[in-house]
Amino acid sequence: MEWSALEQPGVLIPLIGVLGLLVGSFLNVVILRLPRRLEHDWKMQAREFLGQEQSEAVEVPPDLVFKGSHCPHCKHELSPLDNIPLMSFVFLRGRCRYCKTAISWQYPLVELISGIACATIAWKFGFGWPLLAGLAFTWILIAASGIDARTQLLPDQLTLPLLWIGLLISLIPVFIAPADAILGAAIGWLSLWSVFWLFKLMTGKEGMGYGDFKLLAALGAWMGMSALLPIILLSSLIGAVIGSIALFAKGKDKSTPIPFGPFIAAAGWAWFVFGNELLALYGQWFFSP
Repeated sequence: MEWSALEQPGVLIPLIGVLGLLVGSFLNVVILRLPRRLEHDWKMQAREFLGQEQSEAVEVPPDLVFKGSHCPHCKHELSPLDNIPLMSFVFLRGRCRYCKTAISWQYPLVELISGIACATIAWKFGFGWPLLAGLAFTWILIAASGIDARTQLLPDQLTLPLLWIGLLISLIPVFIAPADAILGAAIGWLSLWSVFWLFKLMTGKEGMGYGDFKLLAALGAWMGMSALLPIILLSSLIGAVIGSIALFAKGKDKSTPIPFGPFIAAAGWAWFVFGNELLALYGQWFFSP
């Protein structure tokens, strides 16, 4: 295939959509394995700091790349046919080929979200550097959201690279100028940091995690200061609606902690792709005669 063919939307969008499905399969691995690797490393570091002997009986969690996928129930290693994004879930009717245990809906859901999101990025930016940057932006947000939803943890291993990539590509610039990226990152951090401490002083409780500060700072580095208020408002709206539905469905009260990172990520991605359209829609609703 010639490079010129990739400039055609009819070729580029489906191709990037398929790539998104494939990467979505790997993102599932990151979501499931990275927290376990981090927990293991923290325990080893704590033992070293306290001068305790390292236990040889401690099982090292699988790495993100070289260890093959396996069923979490029967531990049987999966064949390549069992790892085809979406299709394997459909053909296996949502059950493990070997032990017939139900497969978590997380796997096809993450793959589908990745495929659709990547195809949308290709539609938005076309062939070029913004496409590559947008794909990296999308994949990191999906992985971070999945981990936060499962563990209420936003790893520095994802949020900080997202922040630094945003700052570095502003030097080209791909989306915004360096000054806008630096201000966006700084104010993104300070805005949620201020809310965090105000809430803690008033209630004595921590209303959010430090990872949320870093995630919003990263979004500010990619989109600038002007995107921060819409992202905060949109994430709050999404969080209020989805969070209330989730609590009602699980029969839990409003005091139950809900990870805010996925809502920040969803709002940030939506503004990254559809910011101009959302602004125009807002103007039509509230300022049209």
